[in-house]
Amino acid sequence: MLLLLAASALLLVTRVTTLHPAHAYPAADFTLSDLNGNPVHLSALRGKAVVLNFWASWCGPCRAEIPCFNDMQREYGPQGLQVIGVSMDDGGRDEIKRSVQRMNVEYTVLVGDAHVASMYGAEEILPTTYYISRDGKVVALAKGVISKREVESNIKDALAVPRTPTGK
Repeated sequence: MLLLLAASALLLVTRVTTLHPAHAYPAADFTLSDLNGNPVHLSALRGKAVVLNFWASWCGPCRAEIPCFNDMQREYGPQGLQVIGVSMDDGGRDEIKRSVQRMNVEYTVLVGDAHVASMYGAEEILPTTYYISRDGKVVALAKGVISKREVESNIKDALAVPRTPTGK
């Protein structure tokens, strides 16, 4: 009985949920290369809602999220959503590109580095996902896998921030 209670308590403590900051805060800007070697600046995506997902091909939970993010990109992309996968794999761009093709990733993937991962607290737990509003502010984050319903809710929150005429 004691073992059952301890196991139940552990599940409650380790349950992954979305964290919503009390006040949205600016997402740290960075520049990383896409799989073709082109630089991508997070700030250049202002005006779009961004799902920023730190992942690796060797991470089972990360791979499990890919179909959900593919679905969300297809459904909400026309409304201004951009899913960005930041690969934390060590193998280099060509190996990441092969993994992305094999796993049928349908959204933009960037080659991550330790500096950007540390800016987002993603150096220890994968997947780590940030939901960034159209005005460049973090509205939610999750460390670990969350339900598709939570992902969609976070995306709707990020999309809810209206576009501003100046893009700021």
